[in-house]
Amino acid sequence: MILAPALLLALAIDRWLGEPPLRWHPVVWIGNYLGWAGQRIAPLVSVRPADQAADSFASQAERKSNGQSQSTSQAISPVEIPDYAAFVRGALAWCAGAVVVLAATAGLQSLLLQLPVWVAVLGLGLLLKPLLAWAMLKSEVQAVEAALSVSLEQGRERLSWLCSRDTSALSESQVRETALESLAENLNDSVIAPLFWFAVAGLSGAALYRFANTADAMWGYRGERGGRQWEWAGKWAAHADDWLSWLPARLSALLLALAAGGLSPAQLRREAILTPSPNGGWPMGALALALGIRLGKPEVYTLNATGRAPGPLDTARACALAGRALGLIVFGTLVLSLTQIWLPDMWLPDLPDAWLSGLWPASGAGHG
Repeated sequence: MILAPALLLALAIDRWLGEPPLRWHPVVWIGNYLGWAGQRIAPLVSVRPADQAADSFASQAERKSNGQSQSTSQAISPVEIPDYAAFVRGALAWCAGAVVVLAATAGLQSLLLQLPVWVAVLGLGLLLKPLLAWAMLKSEVQAVEAALSVSLEQGRERLSWLCSRDTSALSESQVRETALESLAENLNDSVIAPLFWFAVAGLSGAALYRFANTADAMWGYRGERGGRQWEWAGKWAAHADDWLSWLPARLSALLLALAAGGLSPAQLRREAILTPSPNGGWPMGALALALGIRLGKPEVYTLNATGRAPGPLDTARACALAGRALGLIVFGTLVLSLTQIWLPDMWLPDLPDAWLSGLWPASGAGHG
């Protein structure tokens, strides 16, 4: 009864008020913690234990070969050598942050549920809003298109705000493709997945998901980034995000398919499995098929390879399609809320009166 209107309130705040100030933004707080912890879990490339082990092995091989072929030592890749210490540090740092997030949000929700219903709805809606960002996502994608209409260089520069790829050598079509991929993938990561976990586990579910997704974005790299080696330090964070995103990503693809009037499930699955990510290909493939366009990452994958290159109008079409997919969530939530109000008996099993009397406190008590 409370979560549904709180969800609708959060979406309304997102649309009309946007993001809170950075100093009050919980995702910024999460990012600050992850940045601090990241400096302590990921070894510098120059001092990585695996590198030292590889160097030691190479030195021994060189001495034993006495000037002969070094093919054996050259076959050792630092990334292939497990760095279990970095993995354990990363897992512990992730779990410590997750515990704090869960404890804080569970405490806040428990407190709100002791208050009158309208206060609980207002409080949960305000706390949920920073954990989703549809208005900002849509605005950033549109900003890339606007910059691209001025010049390719400005389009590349604006795209760098939206994704972590190297944009310096992208063509106009590739800039647009990357922006639309970011729209589809972040529709799940920044909107649908937090709402899904809010519906499943309340404020704690949404907050834990945003923590996991942010940790993956900051730690979940293969190899070196920023002078540190993340292959093992970020492995726990990457897999945690994969697990928590598995079902929401497929739900996002389903919503995009429904918003487009239907897509072939078999064709969508064929496209979705082409990406290295077990989840990102689902919403991206759905968007590509729905618009009849080609999306891809150079030398990595191509979705809907027979589709046309996206044009300027496809950005507006993609944003509209994503908006309709989100609208399906709003519609479903409204229907759920109204049926709970008008037909409350349908939400209860046929239980004896003695059992039902224990489901509600006496008149005047809290509703927690």
